[in-house]
Amino acid sequence: MTPGKAFLTSGEIRSLSARSDLWGVWLVAHAWGLILCAVILFAVWPNPLTFVLAVMVIGSRQLGLAILMHEAAHNALFRTRAFNEWAGEWLCGRPIIADLPEYRHYHLTHHRYTQTERDPDLRLSKPFPTTRASLRRKFIRDITGQTGLKQRAQQVMFALKMAGEVEGTPSSQDLAQAFSGPLIGRALIANAVIFALFWALTGLWWAWFAFWLLPLLTWFQLVLRIRNIAEHGAVEFSDDPLRNTRTTLANPLERLLVAPYWVNYHLEHHLVMHVPAHNLPKLHEMMIAKGHGDKMQTAPNYRAVLAQAASLSR
Repeated sequence: MTPGKAFLTSGEIRSLSARSDLWGVWLVAHAWGLILCAVILFAVWPNPLTFVLAVMVIGSRQLGLAILMHEAAHNALFRTRAFNEWAGEWLCGRPIIADLPEYRHYHLTHHRYTQTERDPDLRLSKPFPTTRASLRRKFIRDITGQTGLKQRAQQVMFALKMAGEVEGTPSSQDLAQAFSGPLIGRALIANAVIFALFWALTGLWWAWFAFWLLPLLTWFQLVLRIRNIAEHGAVEFSDDPLRNTRTTLANPLERLLVAPYWVNYHLEHHLVMHVPAHNLPKLHEMMIAKGHGDKMQTAPNYRAVLAQAASLSR
């Protein structure tokens, strides 16, 4: 059962659930437009400030692509399933080395068992609240690339396992099978296109390494962790849909760097998971108007969320 049916009428849910191809095109174009603008900005005015700004903006839009892939996993990005599959796979997932079908299976399990022992995302939320020192160590691992490198290594090993059980040191044939298979092979194709595009835009052969791989291993990991903490960290371990997840109100800077494409309205998303992201603010306002605001787990901003997540003493 959709949890939102306990709070909304079928007509209200139906009005919020309408998909739009125009919205889908706009959101994907917006994500890639900001990425390309950040690269061009550095190419026109190359200096340390524009370099750091580009890494931050692109890393945040890589999170944006992950969010749009999440939309496609719910068939909410476009009206037709075919468009959701193609755009979610090639324009959103593969560029950040993510697999849409695998993610959909994992994510729908999370929706079914939110904040229970069978929730596959419990490992992301259960460590919180923690201490400030522990949270600081996690952030340092993220921003220095340690988390990203570890995850990429795990992806390669998983691809090797899918290509065939591997014992000991993988051979060149094992590696060839893994990188030619669908899990990594399609990601290599997508990233080869990005490599060529960035080189053409900047005239710099290393642009992909600086403005795609570096953000993916650093800033993207940091904002991804902040997103995960905000959604289910330090909330109730229960089946109450108003208390086992959180909505975080976000200002324009937070929406640019931490919470693109209304991902901060996570409680509302769990109420009706097939509502397109651009309608989640309307769903939030509807819940407030119906008098449920005091019962909903909300935070005024991401700073407040992180303070709560790091509220344990030594």
